Amino acid sequence: MQKTITKAIGGFLNTLALVAPQTSATLGFKLFCYPVRAKLKNHHAQFLTQAKVFTYDFDRNTLQVYKWGNGSKKILFLHGWQSHTYRWKNYIEAISKDEYTIYAMDAPAHGLSSGSFCTVPLYSSSIKHLLSKLGHIDTVVGHSIGGFSILHLLYQEEHPIDKLVIMGAPGEATDFLSFYKETLNLSARTTQLIKNKFESYINKPIEYYSSARFASTMITPGLIIHDRHDDEAMYHYAEKLNSTWSNSKLIATENLGHNLKSAEVVAHVVDYIKEPLHTKQSVNKNNTVTA
Repeated sequence: MQKTITKAIGGFLNTLALVAPQTSATLGFKLFCYPVRAKLKNHHAQFLTQAKVFTYDFDRNTLQVYKWGNGSKKILFLHGWQSHTYRWKNYIEAISKDEYTIYAMDAPAHGLSSGSFCTVPLYSSSIKHLLSKLGHIDTVVGHSIGGFSILHLLYQEEHPIDKLVIMGAPGEATDFLSFYKETLNLSARTTQLIKNKFESYINKPIEYYSSARFASTMITPGLIIHDRHDDEAMYHYAEKLNSTWSNSKLIATENLGHNLKSAEVVAHVVDYIKEPLHTKQSVNKNNTVTA
């Protein structure tokens, strides 16, 4: 049933591309940039009520931020597409609240933040606005588009961040378009119309958005965690990211998929957060650590 509905949407856009191309482009762009908001379930809300909550206004959105602990070191968690802050529960519970102050934000159009529209430029700009309020951050941890967005921000400008953890990040924005093209069975004409619409919004070619490009000037040390069988963000992009990023280490997992839900992954991240900043990473870029 779901596949039938998906193909019907694609067929509708393909027909519109012939008779009303700008309408097709606009509707296709909305599919590309308007996430389906994940429902906040009772057990999600019960966990999140343990945090102190504050909001800030940015670009006509009110963004929700959670805070745990009062330690001198600061951590910021950034979730992925169609997710929300609860995805970090196991990580937050594993970190000392006496040693660390932990922040997590709901991206625009996600969780309890307002809005219906989200792109990498908007997500990274909202992170920038939050960082201006939080000041120095010891570690930023980003999953999927959250990781992609912090890489994008740091490519544009420096921020006082000591370390990064990038989990399951996409490699190229062109992959998003290819995913929708294949999923919806879009014609070449429809795909080009959507691409043109997106590029007119971001005012850059879509190829600009590349994690390897963003990491090419990165001096902040980082840990990359990616599953070899991730079918949403291909593993070979993690290898490319690692080879381009001069001070990174790649941990490859098996059979965890894109979400990387595993106690072992939590342990890797928490250990990296605790690792002293002055510790040099001894990494052979031709190899990876297998979790």
